[in-house]
Amino acid sequence: MTHASLILAALLVPLVGAALIAAAGRWPNLREGVTLSTAALLLLCVLSLLPTVLAGERPAASLIELLPGLAIAFRVEPLGMLFALIAAGLWIVNSIYSIGYMRANDEANQTRFYVCFALALGATMGIALAGNMFTLFAFYELLTLVTYPLVTHAGTDDARRGGRTYLGLLMGTSIMFLLPALIITWAVAGTTDFTAGGILADRLDPLSLGGLLALYVFGLGKAAVMPFHRWLPAAMVAPTPVSALLHAVAVVKAGVFSVVKVVLYVFGIGTLSAAGGADWLVGIAGFTIVAASVVALGARNLKRMLAYSTVSQLSYIVMATAVLAPLSVLGAVLHIAAHALGKITLFFAAGAIYTAAHKTELGELDGIGRRMPWTMTAFAIGALSMIGLPPAVGFLSKWYMLSGAMSVSHAFAVAVVVLSTLLNAGYFLPIVFRAFFRDADGPSHGEAPLPMVVALTATAAGTVLLFFHIDVPLALARQLIPGG
Repeated sequence: MTHASLILAALLVPLVGAALIAAAGRWPNLREGVTLSTAALLLLCVLSLLPTVLAGERPAASLIELLPGLAIAFRVEPLGMLFALIAAGLWIVNSIYSIGYMRANDEANQTRFYVCFALALGATMGIALAGNMFTLFAFYELLTLVTYPLVTHAGTDDARRGGRTYLGLLMGTSIMFLLPALIITWAVAGTTDFTAGGILADRLDPLSLGGLLALYVFGLGKAAVMPFHRWLPAAMVAPTPVSALLHAVAVVKAGVFSVVKVVLYVFGIGTLSAAGGADWLVGIAGFTIVAASVVALGARNLKRMLAYSTVSQLSYIVMATAVLAPLSVLGAVLHIAAHALGKITLFFAAGAIYTAAHKTELGELDGIGRRMPWTMTAFAIGALSMIGLPPAVGFLSKWYMLSGAMSVSHAFAVAVVVLSTLLNAGYFLPIVFRAFFRDADGPSHGEAPLPMVVALTATAAGTVLLFFHIDVPLALARQLIPGG
């Protein structure tokens, strides 16, 4: 297949898979077989593009130009390649986990769940492979719409309230901030194409440049920068596989990925550095990191704690990018992968605990590590990655972030990383201690169903393996840095 055909295949495979899943809805084994086959085929398409991108080429495909400078077009660059690899790879693992979770909990509307999941991955591929901001915007909005039924999956009043918050905040920020940012960019630059070094050099004064960046950052509400973060904890009413999708595979990653892509390819590091246009963003992201960590520290519900941990971890990526040092940007890119593996492991573990023990509160986890050793060992590995301790890959991404901040003497960013790391340890380590070093409470139980344990063990293993084999993500990240 040509490179253009592979790009189109990566976009179409999830859509065709969704149709086949719907057709197989009356036969659960066939439906889930189609889901796994579709996920595997998507990963194969994405992997087929990897050697070309690593070699320095940028495969492209164009569909239609609606107006001069506004086209639906795709181009595979290193950042998008990494995001596509993460999403496609984790879809397979999440699908295995979902089979165990959905069956064990006898969830309703399982066919709709798998169909919407496939559609979400199709939208995610469109975001990852977008060649311009207009294309990214279109698929970004599509992702919000197709994940709404997943958030409201339970059909309860709580689920509907959470869904309204989810849809309202994400669509509201897009319409109020992101769409105007897109229009201004097109009017000023005559294009929205993603271009190395940016497209706005010498086109806006520093104040206008900073204002436009603010429109982009707050318009990309999926990045959950405060004060537009409430959709994320509200969406915790969804089943755990959906939480994993929201927090690790697609939705939040689409937000921070888009922020990094806008900084690199719309503004350009050099342009923002010269104008001082990102200084305010370091402060906002730093506040989000610490404030969300404090909320997580006081949380008593496991999924709520993980939700606010995600808010905090996402702003690591935003802050490290806004520091504009080459090493900090490299760390931000690596943290997209590190957080994906670590956080999906934590949510998988939370779902396994709920399925096997019907426990959701932190105070109920005494001794659970003795009854669910595989699950809680995986949880401990995911926690190490979120804290930033070896041998989990989160250590490497935080190392690069700190090194980048210190290389430009950014004391505030260094202080935020150090303080938040202590806060992360403050809310993760007591859970691990409770699980393994306290006596168990309640009736006896074992591990969750095998597909769930296999999935969470695989992502925990990936979190450690990536620490020792970071070559591919690092090579892709270095291509984004001038002289890297």
